[in-house]
Amino acid sequence: MPRYLVVHTQGQKRDDILIEGDDVTLEIRGSWAVLADSDGIALAIPSGQGASIQRVDEGPETAD
Repeated sequence: MPRYLVVHTQGQKRDDILIEGDDVTLEIRGSWAVLADSDGIALAIPSGQGASIQRVDEGPETAD
């Protein structure tokens, strides 16, 4: 399942956000980072805001 962690700079005093879902996508549209799923846009962040977005999917479980 795709999972994206949005980390804001300390000066913004905002909490980090984890967005996850089976069909979540990250797309760059002009100067915006847009996280969306089949229901529409979940979060849009302008590039000048200084946030970083990291994909943090959990790896597949390995069987012994």
